[in-house]
Amino acid sequence: LEELFPLLTQACLAPNVLGGPEKHALPAGKVGGLAGSDKLELKDIFFAVKTTRKYHKSRLELLIQTWVSQAKEQTYIFTDGEDKELQMRTGTNIINTNCSAAHTRQALCCKMSVEYDKFIESQKKWFCHVDDDNYVVLASMVRLLSSYHHSQDVYLGRPSLDHPIEAAERVKSDGSVSVKFWFATGGAGFCISRGLALKMSPWASLGNFISTAEKIRLPDDCTVGYIIEALLEVTLTHTHLFHSHLENLQKLPTDTLLEQVTLSYGGFENRRNVVNIVGGFSLAEDPTRFKTLHCLLYPDTKWCPKLKPHKN
Repeated sequence: LEELFPLLTQACLAPNVLGGPEKHALPAGKVGGLAGSDKLELKDIFFAVKTTRKYHKSRLELLIQTWVSQAKEQTYIFTDGEDKELQMRTGTNIINTNCSAAHTRQALCCKMSVEYDKFIESQKKWFCHVDDDNYVVLASMVRLLSSYHHSQDVYLGRPSLDHPIEAAERVKSDGSVSVKFWFATGGAGFCISRGLALKMSPWASLGNFISTAEKIRLPDDCTVGYIIEALLEVTLTHTHLFHSHLENLQKLPTDTLLEQVTLSYGGFENRRNVVNIVGGFSLAEDPTRFKTLHCLLYPDTKWCPKLKPHKN
């Protein structure tokens, strides 16, 4: 299984590029068959942003300038190095996890373990994990989560494949059994209700998350899915409102962008993979399109231009 880890990691981080069905999706206002929804406010959501020290300038500052500026008190940045200057300058909650800066299974799971514990301490209703290349449309997120209730078992996100993942679960030092489960890719973001998060505690709290991940030898987002689907037997609620940089973002209809919950942009190898927004900043001024998107949502932001059609 160790030899297959790079392939499985890609699967765990990838979005549902095959456009699989909205399987297991629950109707709005009902969770587990029970009517009811949250009277939810932004302050009830715990946003966990995973990053690394080397991306503080290139990625994190963009988020702090855009969507995080509208949710400073609710957003917690989980990184692997001290940055007191950035913290003081922006007033953002930046948490040094003291985890490795390497992009390995162990390092990723170490950060997720800290995220989980901090959420439990926070007493907030919803835990929403995103990466440092995600833009969160806050109003859409509140609207989506308001369709459910935080006391019920809700695991919400975008699956990476159109079928469950299969992994070997080590039960003894000399044996293992195969398990199948859905998981939401961390690259597009996912949310977990407080009621479900509390049930995860035996396998996720106080460092147990790392031990659980080692049992199946898979990354953080896969481990979350394993705990929820395989151990707690709670099904993932699939949604296509979450997006990562590994899908074709230009295919998203322009008139639906503000209805999405998370958006992303292409990395070094595919810089042109960005959402298609007409107007605002030029592509040279705003290569991620996050600034233009932000100005559509918050036109009174002091650095926003008056939006008008612009040819890139």
